[in-house]
Parts: sequence; C-alpha cells; structure tokens
Amino acid sequence: MTTLLALDTATEACSAALLHEGQVIHRFEVIPRLHAGRLLPMIEELLTEAGLRLNQVDALVFGRGPGAFTGVRIATGMVQGLAFATGKPVIDVSNLAALAQRAWREHQAENVCAAIDARMDEVYWGCYRLEQGAMQLQGEEVVCAPEAVTAPSGFGVAQGAGTGWQYADRLAVQVTAAWPQMLPDARDLLSLALPRWLAGEVLDAADAQPVYLRDKVATPKQQP
Repeated sequence: MTTLLALDTATEACSAALLHEGQVIHRFEVIPRLHAGRLLPMIEELLTEAGLRLNQVDALVFGRGPGAFTGVRIATGMVQGLAFATGKPVIDVSNLAALAQRAWREHQAENVCAAIDARMDEVYWGCYRLEQGAMQLQGEEVVCAPEAVTAPSGFGVAQGAGTGWQYADRLAVQVTAAWPQMLPDARDLLSLALPRWLAGEVLDAADAQPVYLRDKVATPKQQP
C-alpha cells in the first residue's frame, strides 16, 4: 500500500502527517516562528510510531505555499533535503487547496473560497470545488486586496476558510459560513497528494519549488 509523508509550515501551524497501510497519523501544532526546530522531530515521531524508516516512504509531500515566505521555504527545503537523501519523488500541494480540503473534511463544504492573510493589507485567494473527494482549483490563485477578490462565474453558494476571512467585511465575495481561524493541515495535503501519486504526477527533488504568488516581494526589483 502507498506510504506518503506530508509536511507543512506555510502558516502559523506546523504539521506533519504519514499515510501508511491506509491509516493516517499526524502531528499539528500552532507554533509561530518555531517551525524549523520542531519539524524534524515531528517526522521522527511519526516514523517511529509507524515502525518505518524514511527510505520506506514512497513519496514526500509538502505545502508549496502561498503563505509566510520563511515558512514556505522551511517545508520546501526540508522536503528537498529528504528527497535528495533518499532518492524519493516529491508532490507539491497548494496551501489554499489544503485549506479547502480541510473545510470539506471538517464541515463537508464542497465549494470553498480559501483565503490566507498575506499581510501588507492583502490576501492569498483561491476558489475550490470538490471533485471525486479532492478539492480542485476553479480559476486562478491570486494575491490581492480583500476588495479585489472574485469568485469564478457560476461558482455558486460557497463557504470561506482561512485567516484571510478575518477581513470578511471587506472581502468582495459573500459566503454562507466562514472559518477564519482555520489553518492548513498536513493531513489534507495527503488527501490531495494521493490521487496524484496514483496517477504518477510526481516531481524530482530539484523541481520542488515554493509558490509565493507575490512576485514583487519574492524577487528583487529590476533597476530602471
């Protein structure tokens, strides 16, 4: 059976989850700025609990962003290092998709507008619809002011998930319910990664890259 190890540090939450023999074991802690010191112990705890060695994992999964720049880099760097060391493939998953998947897991929300607080008076934004048990992006993921968000044409009744919904009174999309305290969880990365693993949609370690969306911050400005 498939064995996947998922890691996420893109927000205040630090989490790791292991799928093995059809069962999921996980760790989830809200520990801002402490991710780098806690992530490897989490991985070791999961492997010990499952009685596995790292080289017995089929693939490594990580939250690619968007999210906090340092946090996204921590998970990306950790997965790259482990993948290079073991020769295992990598699967990257959007943190906005993971939020939408968690909203389905916890609240059975099938249409989800996921929003993460991007600071600088902006939000990371994406709309997702449940298809065959996994959230699929409708339209594009963007970073913009709360007043500039949009839902795809025909998206229908939706719910909101993620810290960007603390700006609910400014967001230009209406939802029937929202969970502004919800953070991405590695368990939901597994749910999104498994179909891709079964379809052979994997990356080499060198191709595991973070997604920031906010290029104007992530890359140096060119001089005129």
